[in-house]
Amino acid sequence: MSTNSSTTNILTVRNLYGRIEGQQVVEDVSFDVPDTGVTALLGRNGVGKTSTIKSILGLIDRSGEVTLGGRRVDRLPTHKVVQLGVGYVPEDREVFGKLTVAENLKLAERSAHPNRALVEELFPDLVQRQAQLAGTLSGGQQQMVSVARALLNQNRLLLVDEPTKGLSPKIVGEVAQALLAAAKTVPILLVEQNLQVIRQLADRVVVLSGGRVVFTGEATELLDDPERIQRYLGVHSGSERSSAGQTDATVRA
Repeated sequence: MSTNSSTTNILTVRNLYGRIEGQQVVEDVSFDVPDTGVTALLGRNGVGKTSTIKSILGLIDRSGEVTLGGRRVDRLPTHKVVQLGVGYVPEDREVFGKLTVAENLKLAERSAHPNRALVEELFPDLVQRQAQLAGTLSGGQQQMVSVARALLNQNRLLLVDEPTKGLSPKIVGEVAQALLAAAKTVPILLVEQNLQVIRQLADRVVVLSGGRVVFTGEATELLDDPERIQRYLGVHSGSERSSAGQTDATVRA
């Protein structure tokens, strides 16, 4: 995908620190997310990608400056940040297993006019499974529910954490297509380990190492440079991940 030429940023992060039970997990992170397209947040295992997302949302203790559309949000509680138009697709799906698909979606609605047409277009399988308990769905179907919950609302930004983790190649493709469609209407900050998905979706990348930003730039600038991929991500472009049955370069979250 081509790099977004807009100079307007929907999200600005400056000197962000995050802590979990007193332990520093995000250390002086600064980056911007443009108001269109997909920005991928990459890095090796345990470098703080998920913690950065949670720090932005206020799900863990944080300090620093987080600005959404020009408004400071770093002093707001999580629910207030969400109400300002931030959709969140958490790692490991976190659906309500004892509720039906329809009930999971209903709980996610923030307005009287949810974008059900988009969800039904992108996830027709969920329409057929509305009455099914979410806990009985496959992992891929649960991920569809998680993404669908975020897309129901008119968001200004989506934070999407590891949407293809543990999924079959077929479902990975379906999730990627759904995010590609969503990115046409809302900017996305995406944590993802599958570099083929990153190549398909991302305009820009931000790479973390040791809780800090070590690279920002166009996605192709990183993905077309095997030496940088090895240095920053610890994988070889085109390497095979036999455990998932995929041929791609991956980065563990």
